[in-house]
Amino acid sequence: MSAKFLRAALITTLALAGLPLAAPFAAPASAQGIELRVGPDGIRPVIRDRDRDRRDRRDRGCSPREAERAAAQEGLRRAEVVRVTDRSITVRGFTRRGGPEQLRFANRRGCPLI
Repeated sequence: MSAKFLRAALITTLALAGLPLAAPFAAPASAQGIELRVGPDGIRPVIRDRDRDRRDRRDRGCSPREAERAAAQEGLRRAEVVRVTDRSITVRGFTRRGGPEQLRFANRRGCPLI
């Protein structure tokens, strides 16, 4: 009987002694756009704008370097970006036969050719 009591007391003491050690590690908990972070300075609410996070990932578009690569895949040599707008990227270069050529790519992910 006393061995069981001592074992239970020892387990309880170790569990309570381990609580202060777990406090420095932040444990995020989220619910409906509000995130609670538990750390050594207490509980802090963190409010995130999830629409902005999604918009940033989705609306990256086509970079000038990606447009140059796409133009090279289309057969344009010595391609260079000559104009960048919100909607399109214009690339100028030479065809395989040596004639000047201009391609316009949509400023969307994947650089589709317009």
